[in-house]
Amino acid sequence: MATPAADRPKRDTYRHGDLRRALIEAGVELARAGGPDAIVLRAATRQVGVAPNAAYRHFADARALQRAVCGAAQAELARAMESQLGALPEDAAGPLDEPTGGTDEDAKEDPARIARIRLRALGEAYLDFAQAEPGLFRTAFAVPDDMSGSTSPQLAGDTGYGAFQLVAAALDGLVTAGVLSVERRPGAEFVAWAAVHGLAVLLIDGPLRGVERPQLEDIGERVLDMLEHGL
Repeated sequence: MATPAADRPKRDTYRHGDLRRALIEAGVELARAGGPDAIVLRAATRQVGVAPNAAYRHFADARALQRAVCGAAQAELARAMESQLGALPEDAAGPLDEPTGGTDEDAKEDPARIARIRLRALGEAYLDFAQAEPGLFRTAFAVPDDMSGSTSPQLAGDTGYGAFQLVAAALDGLVTAGVLSVERRPGAEFVAWAAVHGLAVLLIDGPLRGVERPQLEDIGERVLDMLEHGL
């Protein structure tokens, strides 16, 4: 005789209406702790509480899950950059695609200063994120891809901009403020990205990982100075 449903032992496996999202969240936590190599389908399903085969309804293989977690990590990076912008003084903290305001008369009369502050804030946030979340930072760029998906909503922060778009918008602000010439604007985001990303990798995976904090901060400031004035 069958056991009544009410008397059957409850399964402790995960039940959720959006298993794909849950697996990505589990993958993010795996990546946070162990980087891209830690993103394994079996580990993600174990963390969520479902059978391994359940993952294949949403991801063809571990590579597909890694790609999705890569996008989520880039979105985390974008949110960190947005947060840094939001922490700026009122006159410099507004949306990148809108004119700035505020009560500081000197700031309103110096749009170039505001544009420079914003670009520097994004660079500082990028470096800070790499050092605070090395697992996610390594994961964000672990799956080879081209630039065709750089505007994907999956890579975006709360403003709808991804990290690359935030930098591009800040550079457009430099042009509007008269800091960067129109002729030198094309491709400037790649120069800025290469400089800051290269330093970030040296800080977490290269020979600079053992350098004391004060010296690291000085190196970061000098790279941002070079970038700010060299564009």
